[in-house]
Amino acid sequence: MQAAGVRSSRVHAFTCRQPAARSCSPLVTAALRPAGTQAPLQIRQRSCLDCAAPSSARTFSRCSSVSYGAQITRRTAVVTRVSNVDWPEALLFDCDGVLVDTEKDGHRVAFNEAFKQLGIPHEWSVEKYGELLETGGGKERMTVFFNEVADQEPFASIKDPEEQQKLVARLHKLKTDIFMEMVEGGSMPLRPGVARLVNEAIKEKVPVAVCSTSNERAVSKIVEVMLGPNVAKVMRVFAGDVVPAKKPDPAIYTLAAQELGVDPARCVVIEDSHIGTRAARAAGMRCVVTTSSYTADEDFSVADAIFPEIGDEGSENFSLGDLTTPGSFWVNAPHPVDKDGNRIG
Repeated sequence: MQAAGVRSSRVHAFTCRQPAARSCSPLVTAALRPAGTQAPLQIRQRSCLDCAAPSSARTFSRCSSVSYGAQITRRTAVVTRVSNVDWPEALLFDCDGVLVDTEKDGHRVAFNEAFKQLGIPHEWSVEKYGELLETGGGKERMTVFFNEVADQEPFASIKDPEEQQKLVARLHKLKTDIFMEMVEGGSMPLRPGVARLVNEAIKEKVPVAVCSTSNERAVSKIVEVMLGPNVAKVMRVFAGDVVPAKKPDPAIYTLAAQELGVDPARCVVIEDSHIGTRAARAAGMRCVVTTSSYTADEDFSVADAIFPEIGDEGSENFSLGDLTTPGSFWVNAPHPVDKDGNRIG
């Protein structure tokens, strides 16, 4: 019997992937989605028929789907009620390359203008900046580069490490001011689908936040200008030097989970780089990658899913309803992993 208010649905069989002495038979789960909506698959039953492992201890992979009302053996799913129990506890976004493709035509240009204004004889090419993105954080990026060319200015004449860092901090502040002028001028639009997915999450009361290695002031301005003041009121920003270590260290994502009061294993991260993906996975979170202009060829073997973009309405690659647990495309269990994808702990 079909649940009231649900005009169309499908019944899915999921396979339990909990390690066991013997293979578990398919878990039968009634999964419904109201017709014409992006609501999540609404899960009726989530306990394994053989090992009875609790939902928090298991992951699933969908093995088949049939029309509503079909008889699935070994057990039969009868839909008697619908409940939303499987939304992510938080949806966390990287900023640069995820919200806005800022690196090539935003940050790189702002760095070069800051160098020019302070008389520093360097200009980062598109190719060189791509190499420097291996280092997370703008101040850290400049320090690495200036040390690579230590026989050239500015470090050729500034030898004291403390004075070097004072100059780097001054450059970074100037660069941030330049970058924010670019943001306020609207020269860098949101990537496709970002506003749609953020608003879907807010509508369903799923907490949203930004976790970035960039300057907090710049990230907050991007959220305010690009997503609007109403979103800025509810979208927390964790950025810059709020943690002692930058990505791929998981500190920024661990902090976000603590501050939001959510379980890392029930968080979903949207990232665009392999260092960001490693940070998310090391924090024990799911991670979906939307590749950007610099990251399409990076190693995303530990990611759960990879797309060129989120996608606007009508050309969606995924929506909030796909980020449920179990979800449409999860391939890795939500456990902390190292840079090679090996489980930690």
